[in-house]
Amino acid sequence: LWSLFRFLNPGLFGSQKLFEDRFAVPIQRDGSASARSTLRRLVHPFILRRTKSQVMEELPAKTEIVREIELSREEAALYEAARKNALKELQEIKNKNSGPGRLQILAALTRLRQLCCNPKLVLPKSKVESSKLEAFREIMEELKENGHRVLVFSQFVKHLEILKSELDTMGISYQYLDGSTPSRERQKRVDAFQSGESDAFLISIKAGGSGLNLTAADYVIHADPWWNPAVEDQATDRAHRIGQTRPVTVYRLITQGTIEEKIVRLHHEKRDIADKLLEGTDQTTKLSADELIEILRS
Repeated sequence: LWSLFRFLNPGLFGSQKLFEDRFAVPIQRDGSASARSTLRRLVHPFILRRTKSQVMEELPAKTEIVREIELSREEAALYEAARKNALKELQEIKNKNSGPGRLQILAALTRLRQLCCNPKLVLPKSKVESSKLEAFREIMEELKENGHRVLVFSQFVKHLEILKSELDTMGISYQYLDGSTPSRERQKRVDAFQSGESDAFLISIKAGGSGLNLTAADYVIHADPWWNPAVEDQATDRAHRIGQTRPVTVYRLITQGTIEEKIVRLHHEKRDIADKLLEGTDQTTKLSADELIEILRS
């Protein structure tokens, strides 16, 4: 926000440090209502917000469901061992120099997120079954029986490959798109899905989370949560957009007691800050290295 207004209205917030001391820290850390109110008054003349529900009243309803998944005993043991090992490694790095960098911490968090999806993403030879894959199977069976069509998003291409294999086993037809899909082939696959050739569309959220029209789907599954809730919302809007004639249901698959639950909490916090400060504009917060490590600890 400070960077935007430094360009739009230089001097409105003063220096970046002053902005952080006066607004960012009190709002994000302390939840200060007075700082939030002051900031909102300052930015209000420069922001005109129109939500999709205001300008597209003809859109059908959208229902969001968080499907909480309990890890098996074996999965939980793998997850906890990986979490403790990551903390140990980061502490050793911190003892040797000024501290672990964000990339090292994010790599550790990514391994934990992958374990939540399927142990084979981290340990390819693992024999431990994935509880999330079982939940995905149950949802897909129900959707198939009732004639629904679905978009499936994941950050991890290898996770999508596992889901592809599961759909093959179930006999469910699908289209597939990730960052390696050529642009001409992308449009062919979109057209094929829209024309009814497939019941599911597996999509890498980075490659196909925006810019696609996939209103043939009336269900969306987010197989793993992404840090920024706006990215997930954009992906969901591939189905919930102009041209959609049916209610849209969104499933978010979240494993209990893991980093995925913490990411969902961050989603709520970010949306809450945005709603209260900027009347809904999505301004994401970059987490510090210490905040990322705290996610690992708790």
